[in-house]
Amino acid sequence: MADDDQAAAVTIHTVAARAGVSTATVSRVLTGSAPASESTRAKVIAAARELSYSPPDRPKAPAVTRRDAYGIVLEDLQGSYYAELMMGLEAAAANQGQSLALVVAQRRHNASEVLHSLAQRVDGLVIGANTVPDSVAHSLSGVLPVVLLARPEVAGCDSLRAENLENAALLTSHLLGHGRSHLVFVGDPDSCLDVAERYYGFRTAHVVADVPLRRPPLRVPLVEGAGIQVADEILRRRVKVDGLVCANDDLALAIIKRLQDNGARLPDDLAVVGWDDVLAARYLSPALTTVRAPIRDLGRLAGEQLQARVAGGQPAGQTRRLPSQVIIRSSCGCPPLSPILEP
Repeated sequence: MADDDQAAAVTIHTVAARAGVSTATVSRVLTGSAPASESTRAKVIAAARELSYSPPDRPKAPAVTRRDAYGIVLEDLQGSYYAELMMGLEAAAANQGQSLALVVAQRRHNASEVLHSLAQRVDGLVIGANTVPDSVAHSLSGVLPVVLLARPEVAGCDSLRAENLENAALLTSHLLGHGRSHLVFVGDPDSCLDVAERYYGFRTAHVVADVPLRRPPLRVPLVEGAGIQVADEILRRRVKVDGLVCANDDLALAIIKRLQDNGARLPDDLAVVGWDDVLAARYLSPALTTVRAPIRDLGRLAGEQLQARVAGGQPAGQTRRLPSQVIIRSSCGCPPLSPILEP
């Protein structure tokens, strides 16, 4: 047999047989991927030299193409919630030298198709509530890192959410403690996970206090115009109520303004509380009792979570729930406090 043919016939199995060790041991010694005893190393190296064996070249891993951009898909941009969320995400992206590519699902009849296309141009995706089905989020997580915001958990995706249920129960109990017994929840629990949990906390507080629920929730979108419509229904006396627990501050602020413009005395005639603690909440009169939600932190942490996953620093599928905080002001019936004294 020619020398070249003999060299070609030598394999790692031949070396292992000559040295009297396993093929795994030969691989570890020749690549230096793990320690071995001096005697074992000597036997393997001697066998490899005698047989003129050298390990084949390993194929190089394909270079990872970085896009230096994150994609984010949100249901809408109307309202203070989305502005706060985007500011948090933009801050994180800027710190990492990333740009943002935004898709507004409400304006797209084919949001799922657009998102699959976007996934080819970004390093990771942030997917908000009510945008694309869970199956789409799951399939995308096999291509690139995905962080879900205010959504149920999906296999393969990281998840970030704010606490809702406990503080919704506390807020409702606070109103019940003021002697309000005809409370109404404003917002559609079927619209997203956040609102569903807030309504569940609202119901839980009634059960704990042994106070019957007088009527179902007013299922309206979380926008200013819907708050005006709710206020008009109250002014027409079509809704018997002495307290409103609103699913967000945009609803609560619109309701308060509309009622006051039509002569209502708040909180004497009606207590109103909200959720999110937007900037205007503390400067309204009466100042709005609400829940301070970590909206900007959600955006910032979504960007940081993507960066950690892109860098390979942690496995997928992590879930994190951020705390929220009840903020008592005067729209619930409590004495007014100066904003300077607020936490």
